[in-house]
This record gives sequence, C-alpha cells and structure tokens, in this order.
Amino acid sequence: MIVTLALLQGDTNVGSSPWATFGLFGAMIALFYFLLIRPQQKARKALEERLSKLKAGDEVLLTSGLYATIDRVADNNHLYFKLGNTIVKGHKNAVASLAQEQAQPGQANNVIR
Repeated sequence: MIVTLALLQGDTNVGSSPWATFGLFGAMIALFYFLLIRPQQKARKALEERLSKLKAGDEVLLTSGLYATIDRVADNNHLYFKLGNTIVKGHKNAVASLAQEQAQPGQANNVIR
C-alpha cells in the first residue's frame, strides 16, 4: 500500500542522482563522436588529400558516375577532364575517387575508350 501511494504521488527521484544523468549524456556524446563524427572527419581528410595530389593523366570517377581522365590542372579548384574526344572544365569536388580505387582485384576495368 505504501509503494502504491508513492507511485501515485509521482515521486520518481527515488534513488537517482543527477550525476548518473550527466554520465549517461556524456556516454551518448562520446558514442556519437567515436561512431559518427570522427570516422566522417577522417574520410573527408583522406579525400581532400587525394584531391590535392591529382595530376594530368589520372583516371578518376566523377560524382556523376562517369569515368574521365584529367587533361590538365587549371588552378587549385578547377580541372580539365577528358571524356572521350571532348575536354570539359569542372570543379575539383566533382571527383568522387580515383578509378583504380573502384576496380576490384582480379577484374578488368570496363572503361569504354
């Protein structure tokens, strides 16, 4: 009867401390950081490093899904891509990855030239 009376009165602070709540929030923040934020930052740094090392003659996969060869580097942000017999100017951020990264071991890269 006393337990039922305590539950009906809404006394929910029995045995809980504010430190436990802070600890739970701290653990959730650490979990989000190590599982979501940190890996994304590492991947972004690796992509920026690969983009800074692009040079003429590299085969790349563009974000549109097209394979292209870099004809020349115009400046820090722009590249000239060779698509078949056509050369187009594009932004460096249009490069998704190097074509060699997409090819799986043991398989030929089926690029139509």
